[in-house]
Amino acid sequence: MFLSSAKAVLNPDDSPMRVREALIEINAALDEYLSQDEGELDADSRFALTFFESFGYKERDFGDAEGLAKARNLSVAGVAEAGILRSVAGKVRLLPRAELPEDWDPASDKRLCVWEATQHLIRKLETDGESAAASLLSQLKQVSGHGDLAANCRALAYRLYNHCEKTKQAEEARAYNGLVIAWPELERQASAQNTETAVQASLI
Repeated sequence: MFLSSAKAVLNPDDSPMRVREALIEINAALDEYLSQDEGELDADSRFALTFFESFGYKERDFGDAEGLAKARNLSVAGVAEAGILRSVAGKVRLLPRAELPEDWDPASDKRLCVWEATQHLIRKLETDGESAAASLLSQLKQVSGHGDLAANCRALAYRLYNHCEKTKQAEEARAYNGLVIAWPELERQASAQNTETAVQASLI
């Protein structure tokens, strides 16, 4: 165990830093370090990633989520509005794929995030097959204002696969690995669908 000789942790103005404030600072630093290996993840997705790697889909006290959210300049209510989190009566949990809306449309999502898009891709792949997942991937490629959304989904799936493999979450690891393995074929089909759509549009 590491022991420090420091008697207190201080704020920049030399006032004592409270435990909750210290945790927020630690989470912010950790988030900055982890984000170097996360691609261009949005704040909601970084929150979801850290929450999942810490607690999985388990229900936790509101305070556990609040510290993570504040470190990313977010509110728990805001993350819930993104459609990836349930926050009720002082308890918080990430929504598993089975609880996400089946009629999700990325083009009309007002708070679209990489985490959400990745989970929907996996759900489409598992329930409706490669063609349906490729159609969703095609839609994601056409969404503007979110960087390379598709590439970030792939990077997130790979990161989550590694985490689930290490923590022996076999079912979740299989889901993320399935998306990574299928990705080249999904890209091929999405590209073909986009080409076909462009050709049809030119004929009108």
